[in-house]
Amino acid sequence: MTPAAHQLPDLLRDLDWIADPLRVGRLSQDFAWFSPVLKRDLAGKRGDIAVRPRTEDEIRSVVAACARASIPITVRGSGTGNYGQSTPLHGGVILDLSGYNGFGWVRGGVGRAQAGIRLADFDAQAKPLGQELRWLPSTYRSATLGGLFGGGFGGAGSINHGPLAAPGNVLAVRAMTVEAEPQIVELSGPEAMLLHHTYGTNGIVLELEVALTPAVAWTECIATFAQFDAALDFADRFGSAPGLEKKEVCFLAAPIPDYFTSLAEHLPSGCHAVMVLVAPQSEAGMRDMVVRHGGQVSYCKTADQVEQSRKTLIEYTWNHTTLHALKVDKGLTYIQSGFDPMRKLEQAKALEAALRGEVMMHLEFLRTKEGAYNCSGLQLIRYSTEDRLNQIMQIYRDHGVQINNPHVYIVEDGKQNNLDPAVMDVKRRFDPLGLLNPGKLRSWVAPAAIA
Repeated sequence: MTPAAHQLPDLLRDLDWIADPLRVGRLSQDFAWFSPVLKRDLAGKRGDIAVRPRTEDEIRSVVAACARASIPITVRGSGTGNYGQSTPLHGGVILDLSGYNGFGWVRGGVGRAQAGIRLADFDAQAKPLGQELRWLPSTYRSATLGGLFGGGFGGAGSINHGPLAAPGNVLAVRAMTVEAEPQIVELSGPEAMLLHHTYGTNGIVLELEVALTPAVAWTECIATFAQFDAALDFADRFGSAPGLEKKEVCFLAAPIPDYFTSLAEHLPSGCHAVMVLVAPQSEAGMRDMVVRHGGQVSYCKTADQVEQSRKTLIEYTWNHTTLHALKVDKGLTYIQSGFDPMRKLEQAKALEAALRGEVMMHLEFLRTKEGAYNCSGLQLIRYSTEDRLNQIMQIYRDHGVQINNPHVYIVEDGKQNNLDPAVMDVKRRFDPLGLLNPGKLRSWVAPAAIA
């Protein structure tokens, strides 16, 4: 532990400090172990000490003390990210905002809450008011609103509203600067989105204001198919059907369903499966479409049944698919891919033919941030070497599929392939000393170095 970080609990005695090495070690990690590359590259990286503030004043006091002593700060929610976003590269303080979790309000189709609120808790507060979040990642029970904004993408619901990055989803953020006298700034619209998916490197987000959608009592179903093409064609057709209301369409090629041991009775061995969340009035149309594509509905639960069982299919989709598979086979990893909306089925079928047995096709149907109907992949891979992993990603690129590399921890190397220069302008404004999650932004050059 650096001497400066070691002195913080004595300077700020009333805060909830965490110094136990095991607990600090856990708070220094997320799900980067999904990647054998990140597991190696981030081994041994950890913070010096952690703190769990519960008020804005407590956050301000920590930030001010760190700014005065030049102590790095890594902001953390619940640690459900996958790229080492919450793993400090240069020690310092882990600012755990999971205790800063107050619900603000819902007014019409808009809601506001503190960054540390869990998504499930936000939804529980909004639904009695007739609203729900537009997107739920598979980690929604534990993931925080600020964590999703800082390092996430979208989730169930992105088929209707696109990812978080789509205009109109996130309306405003309240953020704090990292200075000896921290300032509070309210950002809205496109300016607020300059803090999105930057791993907390260019500002501390305190509150978010997000657009909501009318709450629906979603029915959860699994459709199974013997043929890859039939299952994929159904997923695409159902996902695009304008009259059938849905929240989630997840395509899982064989042998992925075999990894879902807790659903084994509903998933015939070797089947291809499509998991859907469908509005009750659209269930009949969905079932008819399944039959016409040669499949059968093997599982169906109403919203009440889902609530009573506490078991939701959302927790088998998106990157929970990877988690379930890794529980069975630790030799797996994954990639993230974005298809061409005009050629998505052609690309998926060609890649399945080229890499079957080594790469397992998992697709999430959605709207892009520009509004196009498309699918995004979270393919499972039988990992052999880093070189072969890179070859597979290049094969996808050669087929015209974009790769968002989940095996890197630098912002520019992941989803922010072409970093907007305005992101760095915000960094200079909110973090002039470069103390936020240092080492994750390659483009950052300290003002003193520039001078």
